[in-house]
Amino acid sequence: MSKPKVFVCRDIPEQGLIIVQNYCKADVWPGEIPPSREELIAHIRDVDGLLCLLTDLIDQEVIEAAGPQLKVISNHAVGFDNVDVKSATRLGIPVGNTPGILTETTADFTFALIMATSRRLIEGHTCVRSGGWRTWGPKFLLGKDIFGATIGIVGYGRIGQAVARRARGFNMKILYYDPDLTGNSDPASLGAQATSLEELLRKSDFVTIHTPLNEQTYHMLDKKAFQKMKPDTILINTARGGIVESEALYIALKEHSIAFAALDVTEPEPIPIESPLLELDNLLITPHMASASQATRGKMAEMAACNLIAGLRGERLPYCVNPEVYDTNHFKV
Repeated sequence: MSKPKVFVCRDIPEQGLIIVQNYCKADVWPGEIPPSREELIAHIRDVDGLLCLLTDLIDQEVIEAAGPQLKVISNHAVGFDNVDVKSATRLGIPVGNTPGILTETTADFTFALIMATSRRLIEGHTCVRSGGWRTWGPKFLLGKDIFGATIGIVGYGRIGQAVARRARGFNMKILYYDPDLTGNSDPASLGAQATSLEELLRKSDFVTIHTPLNEQTYHMLDKKAFQKMKPDTILINTARGGIVESEALYIALKEHSIAFAALDVTEPEPIPIESPLLELDNLLITPHMASASQATRGKMAEMAACNLIAGLRGERLPYCVNPEVYDTNHFKV
């Protein structure tokens, strides 16, 4: 019996790739840069399964280009806004993701950004490397205290609550906004207070984003949102770039309507080198690396591989974002 054909959109960590290659005839994209749309469509034709990344736009055209034999789409990410889940469901194709495993790693990185921006670590490092450190001074590179400050968490699922647990260690007042609370922990156990988005923005010293990108959250932080924030507010985004309106953020930082921002995600990604955001001194941007620990990325690869193999076998995906697909007449066994 021949092995099922799959396309893997990038060279994923070995823990997952071995699983895929042992079970499948795998076409693995070798480049560091994702395949172009044309290359993606060319490689996906006639495959039984697809293992993609958040950098790959898997829309209706791509899904249909694969052909009717496509049984599963496995996304190597917790977010799945890059996949047209509605089209996949209509065609009877389950879509998998990798939830949970990157929760603590992303929360760690969020606090790394909070500490780096509030205590001006990058500015201090640059000062030393450029020869600007001449002496100690009582007003030199003054930062913002974290201990006892108010943190506003937008999106209170797994990652948002993991950030709240860390915030408790800093004796922070924790506010959260989440119209669709789906986390597993009891929010009350963390001493967090649910509030409206407007009140959260108005009261928070730090605003950190941990909500999925969808129609409801697209450009949630726009010009009006920034106008509600305090002038010394620090914004952190490790979720998705599209939640923050880039032009509005630029104006808010340029005019010092807010003090600082740290982005691990941008719109688009990667951020164009000519973007005016890169001219700002009060903005820190990292290259979408919040989940970039060896252990986390390895486990993500395993989860993505397991989703892929389950779909090829006609079994339920361990981590499925459209479980309703199994109730349709079109589900492919």
